[in-house]
Amino acid sequence: MMATVPRPAAPAASAAPATTPTLSVRGLSVEFPTRHGILVATRDISFDIQPGEILGMVGESGAGKSLTGMAVIGLLEPPGRLGGGEIHLAGKRIDNLPPKARQRLRGKEIGAIFQDPLTSLHPLFTVGDQLVETIRHHDKSSAAAARARALELLLAVGIPAADKRIDHYPHQFSGGMRQRVVIALALAARPALIIADEPTTALDVSVQAQITALLRRLCREQGTSVLLVTHDMGVIAETADRVAVMYAGRIVEIGPVLDVLRRPGHPYTQGLMNAIPGLRQRAARLNQIDGAMPRLHAMPEGCAFHPRCAHAGPRCAQTRPPLAASPTGATVSACWLHQGGVAHAA
Repeated sequence: MMATVPRPAAPAASAAPATTPTLSVRGLSVEFPTRHGILVATRDISFDIQPGEILGMVGESGAGKSLTGMAVIGLLEPPGRLGGGEIHLAGKRIDNLPPKARQRLRGKEIGAIFQDPLTSLHPLFTVGDQLVETIRHHDKSSAAAARARALELLLAVGIPAADKRIDHYPHQFSGGMRQRVVIALALAARPALIIADEPTTALDVSVQAQITALLRRLCREQGTSVLLVTHDMGVIAETADRVAVMYAGRIVEIGPVLDVLRRPGHPYTQGLMNAIPGLRQRAARLNQIDGAMPRLHAMPEGCAFHPRCAHAGPRCAQTRPPLAASPTGATVSACWLHQGGVAHAA
């Protein structure tokens, strides 16, 4: 994790609310059937992403953020399946499409960037061949036109000497350069939406900054929307326009990134922010959130965070709070403290 949370760049003008969101998710649940019953990994996930906007999704490992991204792109691994809800891309429902129709959306309408670029690149083909194949698969252009487009993409993502590197193999690139190639692949068909799942985790801090700056620039220039899944609040602060904080399979807070980072409303978000050391901080121990996230088969009643929350009352253990306006009014959070100001009422 980065040592401090820097001031985020001003959101691009293209991230302003639009009539039709690029992505609209309503009531999404992901479940896993087992011999002992159905385990629900995410529950009632709802959010929108506007054209040109980057929505960060952050939380501990196991919070369900990657599952949410995989559900949107249609890549849930069996036995995982959608348990409810709807997914709309540019106003069109896509979660109920046949498998072949969902497959056609991937790459063309929805791009993907994953944590390890080597899993997205074939080691036996040059990056140029892989880009050309992807481009021709989606728009049926000639080989020469596809190669010209591939070269444009490599230049756009900042590959130096792109006219020569286009014929190199993945192993001839550094980790940061491979991730740039993966971003070029994700943009090859000019998708409306990109799912970026931990795209900077395997990179050092200086390369992280380059990749986050690249994502921001491409969103501004091309109007592409991004769902950025990460556990790193520093990456969120550098990259996202808004952030959704997930805990135990639910969104517990969502709002503009600057408001969430500076004035978090949910106790869990407050704990995440307090755990980030400042540059001037000198302490024997870092702050932490005591306890651990509950397992799927032992999810507590009410608010899933209440066993770890210093502000929890009886109501928190009985009823799950809905998302509602935080005291600042800029974000919404799922906490009884902000809904009547008391967690002790039954």
